[in-house]
Amino acid sequence: MLPEHYPSSDHLPFNSSCLAGRFQPESPDRASGGAGVWLLLRGGELLVEATGALPRGIAPPVPLPDGRTPLHIGRWDGSPCRVLALPKELGIPSGLHGENLSAVEPQLPIELLTLGGIAGQILHWQRTSRHCPRCGGATIAVSGSWGRACGACGYEHFPHIHPCVIVVIRRPGELLLARKAGWPVGRYGLVAGFLDFGESLEEAVVREVREETGVEVTDVRYVGSQCWPFPSQLMAGFTAAYAGGEIRVDTTELEDARWFSLDALPNLPPKRSIARFLIDQHS
Repeated sequence: MLPEHYPSSDHLPFNSSCLAGRFQPESPDRASGGAGVWLLLRGGELLVEATGALPRGIAPPVPLPDGRTPLHIGRWDGSPCRVLALPKELGIPSGLHGENLSAVEPQLPIELLTLGGIAGQILHWQRTSRHCPRCGGATIAVSGSWGRACGACGYEHFPHIHPCVIVVIRRPGELLLARKAGWPVGRYGLVAGFLDFGESLEEAVVREVREETGVEVTDVRYVGSQCWPFPSQLMAGFTAAYAGGEIRVDTTELEDARWFSLDALPNLPPKRSIARFLIDQHS
């Protein structure tokens, strides 16, 4: 019997359901004055107070770096929510400390982890959309959205969310797990990859598994999804049944792949990831 699929994955970290209605997104041109909360991102860290709370105030608790202006992204508990990117070389102000958004075992509560992920995606988009992808001209904001319009040719483009598939492959009593070079010692996870032109999600699962492991799969079923803001992926999770073939690892993608008994699983991905969610649901 298959486990419950939806909406359990909806409450994984970085999915907006984790915010429990406390955050109301707004376009940047809805900015308003007054005190609010500050999402200060320094590299991959979110700066928080000693209590773990976000800093509050009319102005940010740091001098504005040259050429950087805060972005209004919505309201948090009814207060304006503003984002500011800080250079890594800038010292952390007294009373604040950084929490790594991509930490294996993050210390932030799930709401702030998710809110920080949204802020990181927005800042990535702002950094990479300053110039037109068609002619290279400077872009300006599209009113009421996060879109950008070219001042020279008029071309408009909007935030890019990159769909990926990730799959747990099963056969009786075993899961097929894979390992990439550079992962922590002994860690294994799942086969994953980006979609190609003209592919459905299910077709991408079959292709990625075949290319990376040499194995064929069938009975491909959608389980759930997770926003993955590193920098801007949407991970669509699947389960698939082994259909045949011997493991032949594509060493340009993976370091190893092997079958593991359900009662002897290796070091696994962090619990905040959809990879771990899929493994736990099927082991």
